[in-house]
Amino acid sequence: MNHRSIMNMTSTGSKNRDKRRRPKLPIGAALLCSTLLACGDAFAGPPFVTDDPEPVEYRHFEINVDAEGTVRHDRSDAALPAVEISYGLANDLQISVKSALAFSHEAGAPGHYGIGDTELGLKYRFITESEDGIRPQVSFAPSVVFPTGNEVRGLGDGHTRVLLPLWAQKSFGPWTTYGGGGYVLNRDSGGKNYWVAGWAVIRQVTEKLQIGGELFYTASAGSDEPSSLGFNIGGSYALGKNDRVMLSAGRGLTNVNRTNQFSYYAGYQVDF
Repeated sequence: MNHRSIMNMTSTGSKNRDKRRRPKLPIGAALLCSTLLACGDAFAGPPFVTDDPEPVEYRHFEINVDAEGTVRHDRSDAALPAVEISYGLANDLQISVKSALAFSHEAGAPGHYGIGDTELGLKYRFITESEDGIRPQVSFAPSVVFPTGNEVRGLGDGHTRVLLPLWAQKSFGPWTTYGGGGYVLNRDSGGKNYWVAGWAVIRQVTEKLQIGGELFYTASAGSDEPSSLGFNIGGSYALGKNDRVMLSAGRGLTNVNRTNQFSYYAGYQVDF
């Protein structure tokens, strides 16, 4: 499985830029790339911010193309579109890259559209799930977000972020639950390192339809920046054996105006 940005790391990056705001220029993008939570910005298991521990099969590809974004009281930020490509390098090991065309619009200022930041990640599953027992599968999935977007135009964070998470998953009949969290090394000179976490539950409703929800959390990335707790509800519908459409929507539960009044994800995934 694969990802939707470093769990709201993107909204954190946008908040960092609030401190460096310039007159009549929009605040930087919040690509959920994620993620919400380092925003949602870690690779996450589409259509959710929370990641799962399952890597792509050996010598197989998984490609996600999506539109994703976050609305706050004074601005909106989005990836239109974002593309993520994952490849199985070996059994239980995948590599991923995610890039996007970013959009950012601040109230009272013109919008900006262009190349956003780029995320590279690995996922290594070191514990496999027992089918009959209680042992879950567990993976270590480090990722790095590089500042390839234009920070001045609000299309990037202007600094590197590194996420070091652990993810776990267990299935029980038609139900699957997964989640975890990790530590974000925030290279912003005006910020600080912080923790992110998330947990999701999904149900296989029919052979083609999955529905579920998640809670995700991002700690404060600076002395004057709030933490964020939010949720998403969504699912996926299989079009064929190897492709599916995915949708989710949600909002913040704390510090809503500054972090997440409304967030959305709509994507198409294919594996081969």
